[in-house]
Amino acid sequence: MSQDAFRILQPETRRSAVVFASPHSGCDYPEWFVRRSLLNAHSIRSSEDAFVDRLFDTAPDMGAPFLVARAPRAILDLNRSCDELDPALIHGVRNVGHNPRVASGLGVIPRVVANGRSIYRGKLALEEANRRIDTYWRPYHDALGALLAESHKMFGMAILIDCHSMPREAVLNVARSQGRRPEIVLGDRFGAAAHAEIVDQIEAAFAGAGFAVSRNTPFAGAYVTQHYGRPSRRQHAIQIEIDRSLYMDETRIEPHSDFDVFRTRLSGVIGQIAAIGRPEELPLAAE
Repeated sequence: MSQDAFRILQPETRRSAVVFASPHSGCDYPEWFVRRSLLNAHSIRSSEDAFVDRLFDTAPDMGAPFLVARAPRAILDLNRSCDELDPALIHGVRNVGHNPRVASGLGVIPRVVANGRSIYRGKLALEEANRRIDTYWRPYHDALGALLAESHKMFGMAILIDCHSMPREAVLNVARSQGRRPEIVLGDRFGAAAHAEIVDQIEAAFAGAGFAVSRNTPFAGAYVTQHYGRPSRRQHAIQIEIDRSLYMDETRIEPHSDFDVFRTRLSGVIGQIAAIGRPEELPLAAE
């Protein structure tokens, strides 16, 4: 497996069936990519789930592994299927049905970053797209699959926590309809990707720490939760979206003064989530 694609923070002793993963916090921008892009070094980072890798890096202390992507989302989106190729960006790709993510420029090889800003001038060769998939996508998902298989072997089940962040403005419509702005959005594909009892426990952990929590609105989960969430096989996948304004300056893409306080607060929640996957909790959760 290519170590350019990911890193794994392993616990000293694996004590939980939970696997944490961050597919969008990568910020290693190779020179070949920077040269190809129309965007400056700051603008190109707008699609990152910046600093999510730092927010969840206490997971190994709780006995759970943490998989972190190295490749930036602007190069390749690990929360897309490898066949979600954009014909508007990649030579030789045909339109096959309507995929709203691909149509908006957010396929596995993104055409745009946040606010619809184009990454490239012109198209990419199909060979380059396939090379990125082989270099980054396949090794990351092979590693993720292996970690989940390890959970099954050790604990008889697996719980994937797919860690993301969202712009504060992304939940404005939810705030209007629900009367409050959610700070955390849990996505389980409306119950298809995880057992309701497990999602209830995760929601209770966030709510107990004082967070306003919403489910599946406006983010229900994408490829990762859809592909790995198999509750009937005791494999559960839950996407977590965190309001970026809670810990960073979104304009400057920098941690703000409350970052460490927020990280400590979140660490308590991570500990409770990891506990859901410990052996003493598993018989009830796996029913």
